[in-house]
Amino acid sequence: MATATATTAAAAVRTPPMDAFWMPFSSNKNFKAKPRLIAAAKDMHCYDAAGRKLLDATAGLWCCNAGHCREPIVSAIKKQAETLDFAPTFHLGHPAVFEFCERLRGYFPAELSAVFLTNSGSEAADTALKIALAYQKIRGKGGKQRFIGRERSYHGVGFGGISVGGIVKNRHWFGCQTLIADHLPHTHDPARNLFSRGEPEHGGEEFADALLRLIALHDASTIAAVIVEPVAGSTGVLVPPRGYLQKLRKICDDNDILLIFDEVITAFGRLGANTAAEKFGVVPDMLTFAKGSTSGTAPLGGVAVREGIRKQFMEAADETEIDFFHGYTYSGHPLCVAAGMGTLDLYEAEGLMTRIDGEGIAEYFADALHSLKDLPGVADIRNFGLMGAVELQPIPGKPGKRAFSLFEKCFHEKDLMTRVAGDVFAFSPPLIAGKKHIDEMFGKFGEALREEKQ
Repeated sequence: MATATATTAAAAVRTPPMDAFWMPFSSNKNFKAKPRLIAAAKDMHCYDAAGRKLLDATAGLWCCNAGHCREPIVSAIKKQAETLDFAPTFHLGHPAVFEFCERLRGYFPAELSAVFLTNSGSEAADTALKIALAYQKIRGKGGKQRFIGRERSYHGVGFGGISVGGIVKNRHWFGCQTLIADHLPHTHDPARNLFSRGEPEHGGEEFADALLRLIALHDASTIAAVIVEPVAGSTGVLVPPRGYLQKLRKICDDNDILLIFDEVITAFGRLGANTAAEKFGVVPDMLTFAKGSTSGTAPLGGVAVREGIRKQFMEAADETEIDFFHGYTYSGHPLCVAAGMGTLDLYEAEGLMTRIDGEGIAEYFADALHSLKDLPGVADIRNFGLMGAVELQPIPGKPGKRAFSLFEKCFHEKDLMTRVAGDVFAFSPPLIAGKKHIDEMFGKFGEALREEKQ
């Protein structure tokens, strides 16, 4: 019945006028010449405007962890919309936002007991950076204004996020970044770690030791925080080499530098645990989250913060003074919070935080992904949890062209929704994926690879 409803809804959608909407992160010319419209979705599948069923290999955009249009989440949003549409959280509040943050605390390391809500991962990253700067100033170390990001990292599209981010095209249009930032080298080491399953064996400590060189260059007294994605997602699933995150934690501790994990992608079950911090056994000082917090149904993000950091703000302000001059009109929006509560209910009811390991899905996913190793044009494959990447050999002089052509083929001919960045395909299906979905996903992708014109 649900599938029939989704198909009927999709078939009722007509192709709209295309000119007005300036699409984000898209080739507008390419799309509008041959649109790829999604009109409906349910569980593991999306439907185009003609009702054609497509397998979602990317959980929307890394975010629909519980699958699409799940009834508990839909019902929670509907109920909230009928009761309270909006309540400000500046000097006011509503009960659900406090209840939600209390529940969220149970998903994060116990040390991270304060939750600041935003509307996206980009806002979460900028918020964490602002907390770090303000914290250093409050405790009398205002000279600590520099941030250390990492090459090939993605921390959203705010000016803070692109300052610490390391994806070149996200930065070069906007050369006047507002933050002082330097960058660690990325951790991709194809000379030693090609076709790695899980954590690569080589390079962990030496890549982390690059932070010591930046500390020697700038001095620890100038560095507020280091921010990294535990597993880099948008750049093409770069998994940290063994020991890397642990060594970063030690160096930051030894030099009085905050460590921020950007877990916008990795939180809420993507790696088989509540967070990457839990999975790798490393507790950061702040942890940003977004996508999976509402399974993509409503825009919500946030920052989980060590209690000791929040305490500094509380102690510095008097009884009526604003303790942190930052926030958004829609921070803790009632509908988004309701979506989050419904999502947590579903995660808990179906055990989705640990399902991929407990039911062997992550291992099955890894086997199927790595079975593509010898297909035409495959340069590398890597994976962790329910994240995987297939990197293709680029066409000489035309980076990204081969992968984008394959992306179009998958959508139009193979009924498969994929995610491509440069010459890398990233796979991140909803956490409800079964073995039959994984077989279909990589079966269709393998067909497309074999059919590609060489």
